[in-house]
Amino acid sequence: MTGNKKDKKILVLNCGSSSVKYVLFDNTLNRITKGNVERIGSPDAFIVSDTKEVCSVPDHKTAVEIILEKLFKNAIKDKDDIKAIGHRVVHGGEKMTQPSIVDDEVKSEIKKCFPLAPLHNPHHLAGILAIEQLLPGVPNVAVFDTAYYKTIPAHAYLYALPYYLYKKHSIRKYGFHGISHQFVAEKTAELMQKPLDKLKVITCHLGNGCSITATKHGTPVDTSMGFTPLEGLMMGTRCGDIDPSIVTFLATSESMSMNDVNKLMQSQSGLLGVSGVSNDMRAIIEESGKNNERASIAIEMFCYRVKKYIGSYNAVLEGADAIVFTAGIGENSSIVREKCVKGLSRIGIEIDTSLNEETKEGIISKKSSPIKILVVPTNEELMIAKQVQILV
Repeated sequence: MTGNKKDKKILVLNCGSSSVKYVLFDNTLNRITKGNVERIGSPDAFIVSDTKEVCSVPDHKTAVEIILEKLFKNAIKDKDDIKAIGHRVVHGGEKMTQPSIVDDEVKSEIKKCFPLAPLHNPHHLAGILAIEQLLPGVPNVAVFDTAYYKTIPAHAYLYALPYYLYKKHSIRKYGFHGISHQFVAEKTAELMQKPLDKLKVITCHLGNGCSITATKHGTPVDTSMGFTPLEGLMMGTRCGDIDPSIVTFLATSESMSMNDVNKLMQSQSGLLGVSGVSNDMRAIIEESGKNNERASIAIEMFCYRVKKYIGSYNAVLEGADAIVFTAGIGENSSIVREKCVKGLSRIGIEIDTSLNEETKEGIISKKSSPIKILVVPTNEELMIAKQVQILV
């Protein structure tokens, strides 16, 4: 074996539908290197690490092979240098409520959730199987996005459907982006110099996928995503909350199959569907500046819905201590942040426009604001590495 146990590294993999992101950490959880393979299955696939290289990547196993080849060339001597591999897994269902060393039972549970997260779980499992074959004997740890929400009470996670459907099919709110929300909540406590178990925090993960979570004294009590990641906020291509009867109306009036309706709601709606421009908020803001009315409406809709959730979760928490923005839009769009909290001074939320424009991490509210507003860059890979370190 090379090196001793305390010198071993943790590799984190995040396998998406057409990409694999990776980060390698040392034993003190400092990042050594990172990169990503994009456009898997496409003739123009590539890997980005120190440089961008076009390569043939027909499937996720090949992507993992390319990543390991890159790491063994530049950062790792051999597999004995690796303490464990942490894998982000979007859906763990009701059974997988904590990070788990991967065995046959864990793989079976990940597979059972394929119908609930068809764009995510199959690729997560493909990454795990690839590592098992390429690095036999190295522990794999599955860290579940849904696990953070195991404490949400029944009155918040149940739907008002006949109860036997929950017992038979486990139809309930699961919540997603939990790894991000957990990291951001903990970082918020650090920035506010207060223990998390003394804080009530509303974290707003705003990216191509969007969700809001209410965390009370370190324990999540509600979140906007539900049975699947489609529920909740308006997103890049996802519609978020709608009247459920629209599904049957579209199926009848547009002669659409259930699959067609699902595709429309998942990949043709949200910012893209309303603006007609893009699912990228930056492009939509640019078009709005050119007096594109649909782009302007899309921005207003997006921020209005975030504001509604902030208000409702402030009520659920019986008064929040902090509102936190994170992820691609939340971290980078001062315009969106300002619109999301505009007019909320009556409930104690007052943004400082100068701090909002200038701050990359930290408090962006006025000193007089009873409820603090923060921007906190998320780091899901570091959160996963922390969970792996605790477990292995």
